[in-house]
Amino acid sequence: MKSYRVVFSPEAEAQLVALYGYIAAAASPDIAAGYTEAIVSFCESFCAFPHRGTLRDDVRPGLRLTNYKKRTIIAFDVDDEQVSIMGIFYGGQDYETFLQNDFEINSAR
Repeated sequence: MKSYRVVFSPEAEAQLVALYGYIAAAASPDIAAGYTEAIVSFCESFCAFPHRGTLRDDVRPGLRLTNYKKRTIIAFDVDDEQVSIMGIFYGGQDYETFLQNDFEINSAR
């Protein structure tokens, strides 16, 4: 079975840090650490089964979305060797606008 490399974009890493801060303030640092570490582990599991989730070419070509515990949306794409985690959106954040704008900016370069 092929194994894919999983990488997190700087934006996804920043979103994880922000999510940690939000949960730590609302609950506790231990709960925040457990939740964000579980998201990272979930994302790393894409190395074995990367083509899960829903393909959303209408938002961005190659974009796939999946949920983690119903409240978190993970946006990623897959190429021949790598799964790129592009965003981690919690609690109803507008991921479509973020991902469309990011794609339009990067396409113009």
